[in-house]
Amino acid sequence: MNSVRIDDTSIIPSKIICIGRNYLEHIHELNNAVPDEMVVFNKPNSAVTSKLLSSAARCGGLLLSDAETIHYETEICFVIKKGQIDAVGIGLDLTKRALQSELKGKGLPWERAKSFDNSAVFSRFVSIRDINIHQLQVELFINSMRVQCGSVSEMIYSPSTILAEIKTYTSLADGDIIMTGTPKGVGEVHQGDIFLARLKCGDKTLIEIEWAAE
Repeated sequence: MNSVRIDDTSIIPSKIICIGRNYLEHIHELNNAVPDEMVVFNKPNSAVTSKLLSSAARCGGLLLSDAETIHYETEICFVIKKGQIDAVGIGLDLTKRALQSELKGKGLPWERAKSFDNSAVFSRFVSIRDINIHQLQVELFINSMRVQCGSVSEMIYSPSTILAEIKTYTSLADGDIIMTGTPKGVGEVHQGDIFLARLKCGDKTLIEIEWAAE
């Protein structure tokens, strides 16, 4: 089973619960409709990784069809313990964008475009003790250019609202992860790209991590 780290402790999430369309500008970016209710989908433990794999890496260097092109979505993520938010980190929700659009067009579920192996790339997590989660902000730079920036204050559904909604239909085990949605600025992962992500609370940087797209 794949694991993530909270400070110096390794934990195994049984599932990842993802929130879609939680930033208004991202909804407009992809020409989607603003949903009447929360959009929720799951990723399995096999999606969890600390490595960022490009489309080329996934096929051994061969060219992929458009349906296999991988897009990044940077997100503020929370680990659950005893039914409550316990730790926070950075995640990349990797998406086969063209395939997702095809599936949506047919009214089919998104899992094949969202829940494939190594599609949830995580930083380490830190305890939320003494952190005001309402002041959290995530930003992503690719090759030194900032491409995404989003904060809890911009979310349609706050972390506490997300947690309460999830609890209405499923149980949360210790170590489960919630991905809270992505701000505008999503795009394709290219082999060799250098990703630098920061999680901040106010002016303080909590986590900084660099991934090189393999």
